[in-house]
Amino acid sequence: MPTPRDPSAPARAPRERRQANRLACYAACLPGLEPFVRDELLALGVRPGPVGRGGVPFTGSTRQLYAANLHLSTATRVLVRLGSFVARTFRDLEARAEELPWADHLPPGVPVRFRVTAKGSKLHHTGAIEERLADVVTDVLVERDGWAPLDEDDEGVQLVVVRMASDRCTVSIDSSGEPLHRRAWRLSTAKAPLRPTLAAALLTASGWDGAAPLIDPFCGSGTIAIEAARRARGIPAGSGRAFGFADWPGFEPGTWASVHAESLTRAVDAAPGPIIASDRDDGAVAITAENAERAGVAADVEVRRAAVSSLVEPGALPPGPGWIVTNPPYGHRIGGGDPRNLFDRTGDVLRAVAGGWHVTLLEADARAVGHLRLPLDEVAKAHNGGIPVRLLSGTVPA
Repeated sequence: MPTPRDPSAPARAPRERRQANRLACYAACLPGLEPFVRDELLALGVRPGPVGRGGVPFTGSTRQLYAANLHLSTATRVLVRLGSFVARTFRDLEARAEELPWADHLPPGVPVRFRVTAKGSKLHHTGAIEERLADVVTDVLVERDGWAPLDEDDEGVQLVVVRMASDRCTVSIDSSGEPLHRRAWRLSTAKAPLRPTLAAALLTASGWDGAAPLIDPFCGSGTIAIEAARRARGIPAGSGRAFGFADWPGFEPGTWASVHAESLTRAVDAAPGPIIASDRDDGAVAITAENAERAGVAADVEVRRAAVSSLVEPGALPPGPGWIVTNPPYGHRIGGGDPRNLFDRTGDVLRAVAGGWHVTLLEADARAVGHLRLPLDEVAKAHNGGIPVRLLSGTVPA
């Protein structure tokens, strides 16, 4: 028998009213990283929808939208759906588009850029679709001071994503602004830089606990080590940067302040375990040190100029077992040399001194990585700079 409701308790809002405040969102990511994004959403208390290629849908409150932008380390953008409707003619497209809540999300004075894709639809000319939607937005917001549509990919532009599929038009607005992989601290990069979203996926795939020693012997710009240090200290991936939703007419500053303040309560003053970033290139070492300083983790990351072979020297490896998480050189990062020689040497070093250590790496050459002669399993596939890569993980035999 249900418990009688306390008549003094506040009345519950009707289901329709409670649902009205929910937003249909989509966390976009590099294809292959969807499982990582899904798990991050679950950790935020958000129930994700079915994983698709290139992103994960979810329904959440404004607070959860803000938290997703702040905390997701493997997503590229968070989109909010304005509406979805069937349009087989341009008359249908314009009529239905006029009904969308443009004024709730388009910031005054900020130009708009449309990104349109079309497949399997009667309306298939993306330029014509974009032109009609720009006209609609202009008509709806013509009284907005300083507002104007824009097609160029400039800074300070509100992105609207339009997808036509099987005659259904789905219109979404980007809440992130700058892509989420553009971390506030990452101003300097070495050759073939690793996206922070991929670095975050590598750390998650490795199973690193945040306290054990972690080493990246091919650190490049230091992205993996810096992401690790910020994660170990509980610093959100999006800390220190601005987000597009803050310019929306419906922005809730109190909600955002609460989300940001809650994230600060989880941060600690120092990483609990040693984190080492090393590279044989002087420029890479200097860039890593600069990025670590900007990221606020210079005291947490030990930066070394050293080749991978130096790990055999006494004291080079902290007491372990620990984790080796890295993006070994390939392509022009190895200066035209044969990667098999580098992988031969790396495998010899790890087997000699790192027995029992966990290894997770990004691989772009299956034949070269075979020269490590380590038991590595595929965790995920993705692309880095347009190059197909695999995330591999395993343990160095004792």
